[in-house]
Amino acid sequence: MTEQQGSGETITGAQSLIRSLEAAGVTDIFGIPGGAILPAYDPLMDSSIRHILVRHEQGAGHAAQGYASASGRVGVCMATSGPGATNLVTPIADAHMDSVPMVAITGQVGAAMIGTDAFQEADIRGITMPITKHNFLVTDPAEIPMKIAEAFHIASTGRPGPVLVDVTKSALQAMTSYQWPTELNLPGYRPVTRPHAKQIREAARLMLESRKPVLYVGGGTIRSGASKELLALAELTGIPVVTTLMARGAFPDSHPQHLGMPGMHGTVAAVGALQKSDLIISLGARFDDRVTGNLDSFAPYAKIIHADIDPAEIGKNRFTDVPIVGDVREVLIDLVTTLRTEQDGGNTGDYEGWVAFCAGMKQQYPVGYDTPETGLSPQYVIERLGVLSGPDTIYTAGVGQHQMWAAHYVKYERPNTWINSGGLGTMGFAVPGAMGAKVAMPDQTVWAIDGDGCFQMTNQELATCAINDIPIKVAIINNESLGMVRQWQTLFYNSRYSNTDLHSKRIPDFVKLADAYGCVGLSCDSPADVDATIQKAMEINDVPVVVDFRVHRDAMVWPMVAAGTSNDEIQYARDLAPQFDEDDV
Repeated sequence: MTEQQGSGETITGAQSLIRSLEAAGVTDIFGIPGGAILPAYDPLMDSSIRHILVRHEQGAGHAAQGYASASGRVGVCMATSGPGATNLVTPIADAHMDSVPMVAITGQVGAAMIGTDAFQEADIRGITMPITKHNFLVTDPAEIPMKIAEAFHIASTGRPGPVLVDVTKSALQAMTSYQWPTELNLPGYRPVTRPHAKQIREAARLMLESRKPVLYVGGGTIRSGASKELLALAELTGIPVVTTLMARGAFPDSHPQHLGMPGMHGTVAAVGALQKSDLIISLGARFDDRVTGNLDSFAPYAKIIHADIDPAEIGKNRFTDVPIVGDVREVLIDLVTTLRTEQDGGNTGDYEGWVAFCAGMKQQYPVGYDTPETGLSPQYVIERLGVLSGPDTIYTAGVGQHQMWAAHYVKYERPNTWINSGGLGTMGFAVPGAMGAKVAMPDQTVWAIDGDGCFQMTNQELATCAINDIPIKVAIINNESLGMVRQWQTLFYNSRYSNTDLHSKRIPDFVKLADAYGCVGLSCDSPADVDATIQKAMEINDVPVVVDFRVHRDAMVWPMVAAGTSNDEIQYARDLAPQFDEDDV
């Protein structure tokens, strides 16, 4: 909306809020009304914005995350004060950890009642201060347009993240003069996107001098939209590539230089390459504990080039030899330009032996699984799902074994096709995340790969999907257990399965539950029926589909680095550690 469209008109704060959201380019909001936010829901009826009434505010937040992660646009959720706002805390924290651009709008009790413990009062600004990129409390209706404009700018620029705008009911009910700002003034907020030329030259020098470099690619590469530039750098140099859980799809799985995912459940090739490297080029990654294992023994021979748009991440966990503050895409463009100039002058890196060593690890220790003598293998289900649905599909996941299997056994060729809860590890993410992704990208197939534990945390959003014509597909990997916890109990607690048996092959009946929610419910417990079941689900595109894959419960996620141990102690399978010698390079 331009300044002329409504500038100076006297309207309510609630009308100003909705007009401001329209002016910010919002087309979809996920939310639930309640007392404090109720004034905003009246003008919303006349708005061009589609509001999707969820069944729980956590679902609204995760849907906004899925929407943002699939499309690159800012996701928006809305809730009332008190419990409505506190129910958004988990998705806000999740978005903060995974750098998801999201704006959360919450109602607040009237300004005069703040601090009185009024009905449904909660200091949501204070509660969310550690888990938002920034947040606002708006008590003056005249400030609404500016704060909304600032919120969207902050959420989507620099390192993306969640911004909360808490608006008092008194501000929503008061009269105000609406004017959309033509410029923003945010002193102190100046994200650096262009990298320093000296640091780029120094990085290029280290890359040309090294003999065992690795491109360590994190989720910032996805957020930056830098996949094309990453491919250019990788193919120019021939350097092996690893992609973190948050970066799956940033680099094609089919590419011969790709070694897979590093970390606790990463491939042997990816973990081994980082451990034996002499130079790690980190691109939008943060050296988190799930990648490094015991930090003291992580990549002991490697120098570090760390490129990130957030200066706070550089050197936070690992000393950095060449820090580069900037947008990953801009960093890659400059690196490619500099290295091409060097190559034109005859200066190229010598990585032949290293590339052969990494390729040998990849060939010798491929990701694989044992097929059970009886029952259905969860890895096989996910593998076939990836093959039959294909690389254009968007996949979401909850947290646990099914998440790791989905990261390994679906082949990702494109960015923004793998959406999951990485840093926070939130059970229940998959279904509302898929809902948001499908709203953002209605022409793409969206599969939620979920566990029977995760699914039971947020499956009420199937009602939202059925009523609002959001035909997601859900594959429940039903091992009737909290599978990852059970795996740890098997390995570290003498198979004492304390409170991990969900009995979910009996209660609930997922097929009947799907039917009750207005979805199509299917089940499968035989390898022979897997393909036909997936094909049947793929043919249904007018309503949501839920498939209960009843898999055997003792499958484990391998490879594995036990928490707190060195990546050198990676196990390829139970009681089987890979043998690779650095002297072979």
